[in-house]
Amino acid sequence: MTFTPSLQSRLEHQHETIGELTQDLSLSSLKQRVNPEKWSAFENIVHLVSYQPIFIERLELILQGDKPQFPRYVAENDPKFHEYLLKSREELFQILYADRSFIIRRLNGLNEKAISYVARHPKFGWQPLTGWVEFFLLHESHHLFTIFQLICTIRQAEQ
Repeated sequence: MTFTPSLQSRLEHQHETIGELTQDLSLSSLKQRVNPEKWSAFENIVHLVSYQPIFIERLELILQGDKPQFPRYVAENDPKFHEYLLKSREELFQILYADRSFIIRRLNGLNEKAISYVARHPKFGWQPLTGWVEFFLLHESHHLFTIFQLICTIRQAEQ
């Protein structure tokens, strides 16, 4: 794979932050909604885990070279999101790591032609595969920051 070292490193390790941030919190704390209108830390984790199979599907379609156009992903409309809400933290982490390992293996060894294949996002337009991987990682980092903020609020309330 000829991705930048930054992209490669984030792809390989960024998801590990979820466990690092949440290791000392109970499941009930993670499921606490700080704002009733917004997701809990747990729901954000479930979203990240359930989005990886969507990314894998999109990756496979992009690699066919047919310039696919993807609709906006809405977690609440994804049956896997609702299924994963019922899983334990341990089960979610197993899925997270297995899917991430698959993504890394799939991207490793792609040639320049494959990396240049494009797909259209409804908001961000046409993006090469590298742009889609960057989008995937930036989306993940946004939710990691949200999880961090929620956890800080929960910890302050528990003091």
